[in-house]
Amino acid sequence: MSSQTIEEPARQIPLYGEYEVAVLGGGPAGIAASVAAARAGKRTLLIERYGFLGGMGTAAGVTNFCGLHANVHGEMHRVVQGVASDLLARIDHLGGLNAPHLILGKILAQAYDTAAYKIAADDLLAHHKVDILFHALGAGVVMHDKSRINALMVETKAGRQAVRAGIFIDCSGDGDLAAWAGAPFEVGDNAGSMLYPSMMFRLNGIDPDKAGEAWRTIPALMEQAEAAGTHHFPRKAAIVRPQRSQIEWRVNFTQLARKDGTAINGLEPDDLTRGEIDGRQQAIRAFEFLRTVPGFEKSYIVDLPPQLGIRETRRVVGGYMLSGDDVLGCASFDDSIGVNGWPMESHVAGDVIFKFPPIPESRGFNELPYRMLIPEGIDNLLVAGRCASMTHEGQSAARVSGACFAMGEAAGLAASLALDGNATPRDIAVDKLQNELKQQGAFIGLDQSVPVGF
Repeated sequence: MSSQTIEEPARQIPLYGEYEVAVLGGGPAGIAASVAAARAGKRTLLIERYGFLGGMGTAAGVTNFCGLHANVHGEMHRVVQGVASDLLARIDHLGGLNAPHLILGKILAQAYDTAAYKIAADDLLAHHKVDILFHALGAGVVMHDKSRINALMVETKAGRQAVRAGIFIDCSGDGDLAAWAGAPFEVGDNAGSMLYPSMMFRLNGIDPDKAGEAWRTIPALMEQAEAAGTHHFPRKAAIVRPQRSQIEWRVNFTQLARKDGTAINGLEPDDLTRGEIDGRQQAIRAFEFLRTVPGFEKSYIVDLPPQLGIRETRRVVGGYMLSGDDVLGCASFDDSIGVNGWPMESHVAGDVIFKFPPIPESRGFNELPYRMLIPEGIDNLLVAGRCASMTHEGQSAARVSGACFAMGEAAGLAASLALDGNATPRDIAVDKLQNELKQQGAFIGLDQSVPVGF
């Protein structure tokens, strides 16, 4: 990148609108945050860079909810409820939701159809009268002073516009809004490494009878192909599973790195460009191998998603940073606003390493403290999702969709309470937030009984 600069002339920016709550990012955290705020009676705008909602779950083709469930003393329970339950019911009504399936013999995940997810999310936000601004990329902020945001700048096809709000919620995944406002953050492990991204893709034309439970046999076939020198794979732990229609399977097979072997940095445009191109090349090579697997001989790539699947960039520093020890120790917090049942999932060079709490000895989930949603130094900002206040290790677990739904719902309700009390989110009565979350059907741990069923 050139070190030269160009001075942009000062200009007047049109005001798109003034809201009580403005949410940047339409993934699970942003969906839940905007619904929770609007349901509480606040005029709410959700700003999304694409023309659809779902975040990495649709834009990166993840097609799989992780972290909705926990392995509680050897039994599976869906521990993320609230707004997530409403969304799942709408996806299911459209015929786009798989039954939960077992991962590594220890935890459940749940696949969905991306088209159904997009439609269900639109319907959910419309039902709660959330305003949506699609095709709007966050571009910066204007501050009242060092601790308060005046307006969020967005780039649209109509040019740059401004959005004012009483409280902003950063659900961008990358902590963009928090970083522009001057909140402290960390990137990766603070030593140059981040969780490696992947390029997901989907195959159609599979013979389900011949394929059978191919996800069990594919790892051994990969090892044989590597040993024979016919194929080389960027990582172990490939994930290949069927969608609702058994002729369609999702493939999570790739790992994107820089030339020096470190992870692609999702904050660097040149890295992202390389990652997109290399990701598609890796997808083709993975597809060529999969065509040798019984049942996949006549398959074809039906979808390469709009973008690379980014797992980690900025992690905003808040009042508490959820750690890997918290995950493995199933930590409890007096200010819990939800739970995470997903294990640590570290995408390291060439591999994916899972670390679980003790099973079946433990309850299988950690609580999520409200403090991890409160960035240091900014008074009218909350953060939710994978950019919330977590360590590199803690984020490897709580970055997934289940915890993001929980954090987002809490952030939306917290914004409403702060506005009602003319307070900063940092100063609200957390016990009132917890009670309202429970009344809305959320499970936050503490003294609540674990929800039955999955």
